[in-house]
Amino acid sequence: MNISTLSDCYPSTRTHTYPILDSLQVTVTTTYNPFDLPLDTLFSMAARINKKRSFLFVSKVLGKHIPVHPYTSLLSGASLALLLYREMVEHEEQERIEELLQQTIQGLRNPDLAEEAYKQILNAQLSLPYSLQFIGFAETATALGHSMYQLFADKSSYIHTTREDIPDLQSLINFDEEHSHAVSHRCYASKPEVLTGSETVVLVDDEMTTGKTALNIIRDMQAKFPRKLYVVASLLDWRTKQDEEAYAELEAELGVTIKPLCLLKGSMRVEGAADLEPADTSLPEGREDAAVKVQHYDDLFPSIKVSSVDSNGQINTSPYLMATARFGIVSEDNEAIGAGVSKAAQKLQSLRSSSNSRSLVMGTGEFMYVPMRIAAEMDVGVYYQSTTRSPIHPSQKPDYGINSGYSYPSPDDPGTRNFIYNVEPDQYEDIFILFERDVPPGRVESMIHIAKKLAARQVYLIFFTAKLHDWKVQNV
Repeated sequence: MNISTLSDCYPSTRTHTYPILDSLQVTVTTTYNPFDLPLDTLFSMAARINKKRSFLFVSKVLGKHIPVHPYTSLLSGASLALLLYREMVEHEEQERIEELLQQTIQGLRNPDLAEEAYKQILNAQLSLPYSLQFIGFAETATALGHSMYQLFADKSSYIHTTREDIPDLQSLINFDEEHSHAVSHRCYASKPEVLTGSETVVLVDDEMTTGKTALNIIRDMQAKFPRKLYVVASLLDWRTKQDEEAYAELEAELGVTIKPLCLLKGSMRVEGAADLEPADTSLPEGREDAAVKVQHYDDLFPSIKVSSVDSNGQINTSPYLMATARFGIVSEDNEAIGAGVSKAAQKLQSLRSSSNSRSLVMGTGEFMYVPMRIAAEMDVGVYYQSTTRSPIHPSQKPDYGINSGYSYPSPDDPGTRNFIYNVEPDQYEDIFILFERDVPPGRVESMIHIAKKLAARQVYLIFFTAKLHDWKVQNV
C-alpha cells in the first residue's frame, strides 16, 4: 500500500480573510490544496447560531445547505475517492489517475463539466485488491461518504452513522461529535460485515475542525473490531498542530496507522464574535401559493422493516430504505440501488412543469444520497440540496453564504428544528421534497407552508415507502 503525504507534493500556502458580519472575521491560511482550487469554489462563509463555534464554512459542493448542481456534489465525493485510490495503487496506475484528476479539477471549477467528469471517473471502475469499509458521518456527510464509496467497483462496503433512535436494533458503534449541536451518533448494521471485519476503514466527514469525532469512532471501533489502518477523508481539514499530535498519540496508543485525506487543509484565526440581530425569515405575502401533491412510490427500493422513536417518545413504524446505507450496503447492492434511482428519476421528470424548467430536488435530513442521484438523472435545469438541522444566520450582505432561511419542526422529530436555506420565491417552478419514510400529514404542515410560498407552480411530496397515514387529498 502506497500512502504518502500529499502535502509534500502539493504545497500551497495562502492567506484569505473573510469578514462575515461587522463584528466577526475569520482568516484562513491554506497549506495544502491538491487540486489548486479557488477557495470560493469550495465554500463561502456565514455566521452560525452555535455557542461552540460562531461561523460556518458553507460548502458549495456538498449539496446540503445551499442548492447546487447534483453532479457537483457527486463529484466532490469522487474527488476524495480518486485521492485515496492514487495513494493506494502501484505506480503504473498513476498516469491514468492523473488524467481523471485533471477532469475532476475542471468539473469542480465548472458545474457545466461536472457530469462528464463524474461519469468518466465512474466508468474507470476503480478496483483494489483488498476491501475498504466506508463510514459516513451523519447528517451532513451521508451522501459524501456514499459517493466516495460508489467509485470503488467491488470489495467495498458503506454505512453511515445516524441520529435516529431505532430500538429494534443494537447500535454496534456509539460516539459523540463534541462541537456539534447534535452530538450523538449511532451505527446500526443489518449487514455485520460492513463493520466487523479487519479491512481498512475510511471515515468520511465534510469537515475536520479538531478531528476529535474521527478519534472517538476509531477508539470505539478498535476496542470492538481491531484493524491496522484508518483513513480519515474530508473536504476541509482545519486541525491545528496540537490536534495532529493527538492523532499521533492515538496511533501509538492503539498500534494503528491513521491517514488524513482532504481537498483543502489549513489553519484559521477567528477575531471578534457574531453580533446577531434577529434575521428576516418572513415568507412573502400576497402571492398565489403553489399547488401541492403527494406521491408514494413504495416499489422502487427494498425496505428494512424497523421502527424508530423520536425525542417525544412517538413511534414511527414506516420502514427505512436499504438504499440509504443507514444499515449498511456492499458492492453487490449497487446495481439494484441504481435501478431504483433511474426509475424514480423518470417518474419525477414526468411530473415537471416542463422538461427544462428550473426545478429543485430536496433531500431531507440524513436522506441525501438517493435524492442527489435522482436529481442527477433528471433532465437539465435541476438543482439539489437537503434540509438541515444547522442553525445559520441569514444576511443579505455581499459574498455572505446564506441569504435566506426558513425554520420548521422536523417531520421526523418535531422536537428538532430543520431549515431550508437560499431558496427564493419563484426561483424554481417545481420543488420536489423527497422523504425516505411516511410520516403523519400533520408533521409536514409547517414545511408545506414554506414550500408553497417558494415554488412558482408546484410542490411535490415524494415518499418512498407505503402510505401508512391518511393522506386524503392530493392537494394538501
